[in-house]
Amino acid sequence: MKVGIIGSGGREHALCYAVKKSKKVNKIYCFPGNAGTHNIAENVDLDISDFEALNEFINKKNIDIIIVGPEKPLVDGIVDFLKKNKIKVFGPNQTASKLEGSKIFTKNLCKEFDIPTANFGVFNNVDESIDFLNKSKFPLVVKADGLAAGKGVYICENKNDGENAVKEIFDGKFGKTSELLIEEFLTGEEMSFFIISDGVNIKQFGTAQDHKRVGEGDVGLNTGGMGAYSPSRLENDKLNKKILDKIILPTLKGLRENYKTNFLGFLYAGLMIKEGEPYLIEYNVRMGDPECQTILPRLETNLIDIIEATIDQKLDKINLSWSNEKSLSIVQCSKGYPGPYENNQEIKNLDKINLKMNEYIFHAGTKIDNSKIFSNGGRVLNFVGKSNSFKESREIIFSLINKIDWRKGFYRKDIGHKVIDI
Repeated sequence: MKVGIIGSGGREHALCYAVKKSKKVNKIYCFPGNAGTHNIAENVDLDISDFEALNEFINKKNIDIIIVGPEKPLVDGIVDFLKKNKIKVFGPNQTASKLEGSKIFTKNLCKEFDIPTANFGVFNNVDESIDFLNKSKFPLVVKADGLAAGKGVYICENKNDGENAVKEIFDGKFGKTSELLIEEFLTGEEMSFFIISDGVNIKQFGTAQDHKRVGEGDVGLNTGGMGAYSPSRLENDKLNKKILDKIILPTLKGLRENYKTNFLGFLYAGLMIKEGEPYLIEYNVRMGDPECQTILPRLETNLIDIIEATIDQKLDKINLSWSNEKSLSIVQCSKGYPGPYENNQEIKNLDKINLKMNEYIFHAGTKIDNSKIFSNGGRVLNFVGKSNSFKESREIIFSLINKIDWRKGFYRKDIGHKVIDI
């Protein structure tokens, strides 16, 4: 079987690694991939927004299944396009992808189907937004409506913060927009909850806790994710049932009833858990990054079997098996991220590391040139450890990071601090 994976980040390297373990798979193509996928697949330097070029390559190479990693091609309708061209593809269609593509779309769905979430308002100009801020209690959350690579969320402690957020969003910091969202600030503990759906059947696909803030102690600017651990310390059968009954199932019902569509692929609910009750913060319509790199090492069922069953609407015929071990990931970033940073910085000694069982290095923003590896993004490397305790998993990662030579990189040393006693 030939498999194609769209994307270039740590999530896609982790997907590639998991797919490669199947004896069914004899060839993997990554579009465009990175220096890590280069070692286990054929990287294809194609613009993933050029659907026609992708279609032509897929047909030329007789690729059997396409797995879409990142959100933008999903929101842009790549699944609809490939299905129209008779190509098997794993991921939600364009309508279902609005759950991530528009926060306002999701909030309105929550309102209609009684899905617990923060109270919110939608505003379409600066003056109207600031007038609302003048009458509000803080803290508040201001959100850009569309895709913003995890950075379009402002937690505003006062009116000045709120005004700056509103102006930046309407000035086009995250692309042209005609609306934004202002919502109440929920307190509690965050949780990432994943399911996989074939359009009829659903199965849980693990939990995690992401660390979004750039600074230790969970302070500073929001990022795409500085690290994660799995499973979430909040996970239990009672809470899982509440999340499915109150949030996931009503969402899928809303898509069917209002938009005549089913959801196929990974659905990731970002939740706030308050006094044992779940509230939806936002949806992602794909695996998270770095949660994917943290969750997949715990999966014992073959991933490609799961994906095939999902595409064929036979997810109910397959059992998902998970390791009981604790997985933790730390993201090493370019200095300056999430602000300005330098690219093309050589990373030495990566090729000299012999990974043991339960040790993983997933590349994200990397590229290869003349057999040397260089940084090529803000989030560059993902180090993952799996063991019987989160503390031991983190120590495994520290020992891996210490083996490489990259002075232009930095990472948070406190990932998992809520579940690790120092």
